[in-house]
Amino acid sequence: MFARLRNDIRAVKERDPAATSTLSVLVNYPGLKAIRAHRRHKWLHAHGFVFLARVLSQWTRHRTGIEIHPAATIGERFFIDHGMGVVIGETTLIGNDVTLYQGVTLGGTGKERGKRHPTLEDRVVVGVGASVLGNITIGRGSRIGGGAVVVNDVPPNCTVVGVPGRIVVREGQRVETVDLHHEDLPDPVVEMFRCMQRRIDRLEARLATDEASVSEREEPRPAVPAGRTRGGADGDPSS
Repeated sequence: MFARLRNDIRAVKERDPAATSTLSVLVNYPGLKAIRAHRRHKWLHAHGFVFLARVLSQWTRHRTGIEIHPAATIGERFFIDHGMGVVIGETTLIGNDVTLYQGVTLGGTGKERGKRHPTLEDRVVVGVGASVLGNITIGRGSRIGGGAVVVNDVPPNCTVVGVPGRIVVREGQRVETVDLHHEDLPDPVVEMFRCMQRRIDRLEARLATDEASVSEREEPRPAVPAGRTRGGADGDPSS
């Protein structure tokens, strides 16, 4: 028990520069309190005290702002930063060294039974306000950008952004230009509009060039004075 607690405290210190001391982590981090409480609720739920486990989990929710279903399975060194508004559903499976930020939802997509919540493999990071929905798997080492909505499986070592979630980095190779910081990921829709604007600019430049060429070709030639011809003056071809 104490070894697990030490690992939890170490995880907070490693991932949050604001964690200045062990006492601060124990007193001021609702994510740590929610995780410790969840382990007790998980034991009660597994031993048949389902109603009591649910009641206690709801009390923890009111105290910390974090809702974790007692049946959810969570690995070691799990870190919830700030945590307000985090929801973790009943059949969620979370691996080791996973990080969630505030407002994350690991939820279902309907009233289906059985496994209906996501699986997060080791070292997954889910950004602020993101939603991971349904019986899907987020591969080892993947990152979900803030505000993303993910409803499909994500391979390992990918970065996902947008609504719906789109892979922008796969195995270290950029699919789209992206900064790996979870709080500063590109919006694919905005990138699409920027691409359209660049094409419009190129088309306008080409149109302006074509119009200038047409104007030069259509410039009127100087008029020939009356009584003069190309052959000579005063209308005499021989002159």
